[in-house]
Amino acid sequence: MSELQGKTALVTGGTSGIGRGAAIALANIGARVVISGRDEVRGTQVVQEIRSAGGQADFLASDLRDEASARSLAGRARELVGHVDVLVNNAGIYPFGPTEKTSEQEFDAVVALNVKAPYFLVAELAPDMAKHGHGAVINVTTMAAEFGASGMGLYGASKAALALLTKSWAAEFGPYGVRVNAVSPGPIRTDGTAGMGDDLDQLAAAAPAGRPGSVEEVAEAIVFLATDRASFVHGAILPVDGGRIAV
Repeated sequence: MSELQGKTALVTGGTSGIGRGAAIALANIGARVVISGRDEVRGTQVVQEIRSAGGQADFLASDLRDEASARSLAGRARELVGHVDVLVNNAGIYPFGPTEKTSEQEFDAVVALNVKAPYFLVAELAPDMAKHGHGAVINVTTMAAEFGASGMGLYGASKAALALLTKSWAAEFGPYGVRVNAVSPGPIRTDGTAGMGDDLDQLAAAAPAGRPGSVEEVAEAIVFLATDRASFVHGAILPVDGGRIAV
């Protein structure tokens, strides 16, 4: 398939996990993908993997800690590929723990990467998409934004903010041809969740699917929202969680 032939995509946090899976999947349907992340070695590996499969990819190092770094990444991506057609706001951190043990430094770091960075990437790139009359923004949230869970308040709240921004941006940019949606993953087996061990399986056991999901399953949902297959989908939060928040 070459649904995104001639289109470009910026995937933040694209060096591992869901971001890596999304970058590969978007490249597989023709997009020229720009991957951002902090780890240049891993980023280069993903780029080489995509190129060896016949795709187009580049890596841009960024730690996305504030407005300036977000706007800088957007600017560098434009310099590299021209107009950005698809933005996947995937970069995020998910520290879990008791509220009373959370430091202000941890709090600020979560809000900076999970809320501020996507906000200013959209501020920089969505108006340009609107001028062209087309574009897609896909935010990666979490099932933890949908219900209260002990120790997940800060992470869940940051992603709940991104879920609301998804709807607000759909209202703001949708009339100009820019579709803004989100995927909401549940328990997914990635490098980042490997440390959870059996806890991940227990978390997933209560859902109808009864198992953790794969990176590829989330990537398929991101691809759907990035393409014209989702041409009438605006402001949606698509759960990819095995039914965890439904029952």
